[in-house]
Amino acid sequence: MDCFQTVGRIKGSLCQQLLLFIFWLTSFRDVAALLTLLAPSHISSTSELANPPPTVLFEPIEISPAVIPRYPYPDESLPPLYSTFPKTYEPNLTGRCPVNFSAMSNIMGKTTSDCLLPLAPLVGNVICCPQLGSLLRIFQGYYSINSDKLVLRNAVANDCFSDIISILASRGANNTIPTICSVKSSSLTGGSCPVKDVNTFEKMVNTSKLLEACSTVDPLKECCRPICQPAIMEAALQISGMQMILNENKNVVGETNHIDVINDCKGVVYSYLSRTLPPDVANTAFRILSACKVNKVCPLEFNQPSEVVKACRNVAAPSPSCCSSLNTYIAGIQKQMLITNKQAIICAIMFGSILRKGGVITNVYELCDVDLKDFSIQEYGQPGCLLRSLPADVVFDNSTGYSFTCDLTDNIAAPWPSSSSISSLSLCAPEMSLRALPTSEMLKNPGCHGYTLEILLPIFAFFVFSTFL
Repeated sequence: MDCFQTVGRIKGSLCQQLLLFIFWLTSFRDVAALLTLLAPSHISSTSELANPPPTVLFEPIEISPAVIPRYPYPDESLPPLYSTFPKTYEPNLTGRCPVNFSAMSNIMGKTTSDCLLPLAPLVGNVICCPQLGSLLRIFQGYYSINSDKLVLRNAVANDCFSDIISILASRGANNTIPTICSVKSSSLTGGSCPVKDVNTFEKMVNTSKLLEACSTVDPLKECCRPICQPAIMEAALQISGMQMILNENKNVVGETNHIDVINDCKGVVYSYLSRTLPPDVANTAFRILSACKVNKVCPLEFNQPSEVVKACRNVAAPSPSCCSSLNTYIAGIQKQMLITNKQAIICAIMFGSILRKGGVITNVYELCDVDLKDFSIQEYGQPGCLLRSLPADVVFDNSTGYSFTCDLTDNIAAPWPSSSSISSLSLCAPEMSLRALPTSEMLKNPGCHGYTLEILLPIFAFFVFSTFL
């Protein structure tokens, strides 16, 4: 009997020790993840325009950083993308644009650096075009200060638009930005909007409500719980005459001419805001509104990935042929443009949906170690750069030249779609609170510590069951 009691005590002691050991392992994994997120992230420039929020997770898609970052020297800066300084010259102006451009020197300078000659095609979607659009809206405000008009006549708009592009190009900007950004002089005219003067606008619109909504735009809340955007739309509907039609329950959805009128009237509303708000306040607001729009869409073009589908359709484990085909395809994507972190999530899910439609059901992103950064530009042999979802600018440094600040320098696995449809994708957190640190349950790809735990759990289970045998 004493022998059996002794054996029972040994087994019980062994079980307690194993329980403590497993508890220590799970705690260690959480500490490892915490240390990883608290480690200093790499910044691509020696100067920044603002202090950004820390890297966050976008709900409802849960993406966890890996334990080991890919970039081995986190304290060193990447080389600038454009280290030489652009040549400047005197612009050839029409002389028929009645605006003092020197009063807009700061906003013109910012637009120039954001649309530099070699960089504009690469950063057009996320940096250059939003800033150029903001410049044109602010220009309308400058123009209307000395008149009761909120827009320009067609002939004047042509001359002023030409002068704006000439000035930007003379300072080093790409002279093809109208084509890159799909903007025309007609965007300064108000188009088909029936209200184009200040007096009528102020009679029809609650301007106090409009200015209160758009004077201070919250960059973290506006895209998911908008305040300024609905105010602009309401004002546009009022001056377009569509508000009365909507009140009478008439159907205007799908009618192109009505949509064009509303869009033209939104341009008039922007002009009024530019006339009333200080230029820097208006520029900040317009850039945030642009970011909300930009981050909803993947700007990349995906050619039919027939070779990837053929190589990856039936794989269930890492396959050299599948990963080689996938990496070759993604290498072509990496030559397109710079994108934001939220755009990368959408792009990854969109491409994954294309693969699923072709018959690739297995998560090949996980099998082939595809990260979010792999969908953006790769420079100097370094990992790809993703911009923050907040408005960003090309940064100028006197010693290094022009570059931009990258985000998400850790390895964050590209999310694989649960189906071939992305119609329900949303990057807005339900409570507008983004978790700063992942819990152990969220660590889907926890690295070596996680794999160690997965191996030890069956061993632990064996010992537990053996105590009852």
